Amino acid sequence: MISRVEIQETNRMIAEAKLDVRTITMGISLIDCADPDIEKFNENIYRKITTYAKDLVKVGDDIAKQFGIPVVNKRISVTPIAIAAAGCKTDSYVSIAKTLDRAAEACGVNFIGGFSALVQKGCTPSDKILINSIPEAMAVTERVCSSVNVGTSRNGLNMDAIKRMGEIIKETAELTTDRDSIGCSKLVVFCNAVEDNPFMAGAFHGVGEADCVINVGVSGPGVVKRALMEVRDGDFETLCETVKKTAFKITRVGQIVAQEASKRLNVPFGIIDLSLAPTPAVGDSIGEIFQEMGLEQAGAPGTTAALAILNDNVKKGGVMASSYVGGLSGAFIPVSEDHAMIEAATVGALTLEKLEAMTCVCSVGLDMIAIPGDTTASTISGIIADESAIGMINNKTTAARLIPVVGKKVGETVEFGGLLGYAPIMPVNKFSCENFIKRGGRVPAPIHSFKN
Repeated sequence: MISRVEIQETNRMIAEAKLDVRTITMGISLIDCADPDIEKFNENIYRKITTYAKDLVKVGDDIAKQFGIPVVNKRISVTPIAIAAAGCKTDSYVSIAKTLDRAAEACGVNFIGGFSALVQKGCTPSDKILINSIPEAMAVTERVCSSVNVGTSRNGLNMDAIKRMGEIIKETAELTTDRDSIGCSKLVVFCNAVEDNPFMAGAFHGVGEADCVINVGVSGPGVVKRALMEVRDGDFETLCETVKKTAFKITRVGQIVAQEASKRLNVPFGIIDLSLAPTPAVGDSIGEIFQEMGLEQAGAPGTTAALAILNDNVKKGGVMASSYVGGLSGAFIPVSEDHAMIEAATVGALTLEKLEAMTCVCSVGLDMIAIPGDTTASTISGIIADESAIGMINNKTTAARLIPVVGKKVGETVEFGGLLGYAPIMPVNKFSCENFIKRGGRVPAPIHSFKN
């Protein structure tokens, strides 16, 4: 039962601290759409997506209106296409990406995720077709998001796939040069990808999921910042308790929306992802939380500790508010989507190396990082390898969403617009890792993977 006091607190969080439900994401299995004829497969997936998700946007808008809780995005995730389309006799999946784009447009959602492959231990012929299709698919679609999982703590790292993804990112950047290489903003390389992530660009509907589910991602950096303003003189125990209690309240809001959406759409409720996801707006920033904790800028000494505190206590508060917390759940640190992180990168307080250190304790990894357009494919692969190794060794999800902006150099800025924001071009270490990356093969799983 939701009390009157909780309702009043929620109203204040929405009105004064920019609390919102960042996304309602409907996960849809495409396994039963399989057909060797790619045209029939495309017909099947279009029909299923537009049938299941036809009321998703309306329901999200109705819930927002009734409860006064902003529901910012409505999205769809589907079975990794490399799995769903494996039986198709074709050498390109670009037509499938176009079909997904049309289905997303017909349903009115802003993104559809799942143009994906899981290659942590090796590639099937279908995986190779999908990966080779990514650059063109990202160039010719508006709403389709892609992800490739290149490693897990259980299986180690597929270095052949990591090498290839560096090349794919470069090709994607070049094919979308006219739009500041924005195709790369829809492409994520994962280690330990999860099956129920509602956030883009990495969402896909895992094979262990039901035929259709509703996953909700809540977000409240502004709410956490406002709560911390009340305890500026408090010690670390007070700080931790404040974050924990605030995360509990934020998650309760998501629980209400998720349950209501599940009931109205007649689709099972999956999980609440309680990640703190910033936007470019002032007051809706992870970087501002760091400043409220006592750091002059994101990236200052102590930033990794601050992020660890934030991430851990967000999870502790969230799991007390919902029995089904999942996805990534913690704090995102996308540079281009957080004005305080942008400022920190611009003045040199925040570097790529510091961001990498921070990813040891945050929800995901190097997210929305704009780098010089002349960065080599092997260097990009090296950065992906570093980030994947952090995930593999620490048994956590890590990812890299890197954007080598063609024609841009360090010191310049790139504008993506909307929730993607803008970003300074960050410097990249100039020393080569090409001979390391070209070794290929697999990095075996760490010893702690043999624990069952």
